[in-house]
Amino acid sequence: MNKMSTERLTGQKAEAPELDEAPRPGLKRYLRPLMLFVVPALIVIGLGYYWLASGGSVSTDDAQVKQDIVSVSPQVNGQVVEVLVRNGAQVKRGQLLFRIDPQPYRVALEQAEAQLATARLQTSQLKTQAAGTGADIIGEQANLSIKRNALGRQAALLKKGFTTRADYEDALNEVRTAEQDLADAHARSANASAAIAPGGNQPQIAQAQAAVDKARLDLSRTDVRAPMDGVIENADNLQVGQMAVTGVGMVSLVHSMNAWVEANFKEKDVGKMVPGQRATIKVDAYSGEKFAAHIQSIGAGTGSEFSLLPAQNANGNWVKVVQRVPVRIVFDGHPDKAMIAGLSTTATVYFDK
Repeated sequence: MNKMSTERLTGQKAEAPELDEAPRPGLKRYLRPLMLFVVPALIVIGLGYYWLASGGSVSTDDAQVKQDIVSVSPQVNGQVVEVLVRNGAQVKRGQLLFRIDPQPYRVALEQAEAQLATARLQTSQLKTQAAGTGADIIGEQANLSIKRNALGRQAALLKKGFTTRADYEDALNEVRTAEQDLADAHARSANASAAIAPGGNQPQIAQAQAAVDKARLDLSRTDVRAPMDGVIENADNLQVGQMAVTGVGMVSLVHSMNAWVEANFKEKDVGKMVPGQRATIKVDAYSGEKFAAHIQSIGAGTGSEFSLLPAQNANGNWVKVVQRVPVRIVFDGHPDKAMIAGLSTTATVYFDK
């Protein structure tokens, strides 16, 4: 056993120098110059390529998909009596979304129509009165002519002594009364004519007609319709029995066919940008895909200028902060993937227009 152990040990010792064989002197001689010159050259070439390539484009990941979103709100108050859409429903412009109780507005329309009929009746009466005062004037003129003839006969008889002074004075008083009656008839005719507007456009009728139009418009607005094509969102809270209030959004409508990207670039990057430049969009939701696009417009102000409380630097405590300028980028054609509002994207703009 000891002899065999010794042989094994002797064999291992004999093989050990073969495992620790030193590298060949020729390879070692070329390895060091290779490391000293080739590796730095590769680094310099890589940095140069990066510098040259980065000057032809600029990217930002501060970008999101945007879409036209309309908050549909009623134009009249009332209780919701019917809901015809749900979240995700595709609707067309003019399609009925929900209905507000129309009964109060039907009653209001009937009242307005009754007021219009009353105004027309009053106008007809005024025209009849105006026509009657014209006949009164003719009658009073004829009566005055008769009284004046009688006065002339009394004056002639008085000169000849065939009548009394009292009869003459009675005839004179009758003439004066007839003249006053004629003046009253003219005044009544003037008042009746003044109550009738020129051209028959009576203010009472116009006001009543406006009330009818307003009531009819309010009644039509109880049917709330889609202002554009799109997809319904936020319709879960729209329930039958809910009170609709004028100006308060009840449901959102997303224009799914009109998506764009709002990319916020650093202010030093927008100097070379002009509308029409080529761009690509990477959407985080669709990894590995690029969408062709181009710049549509560049914002007229930085994001801070349009904030609720713009920064004020008049106090002297000023720290320079790199500003962001919103750039609107639109897709070339219609993307083959759903562009959901709010998706995070990476926008790259190329300066070779």
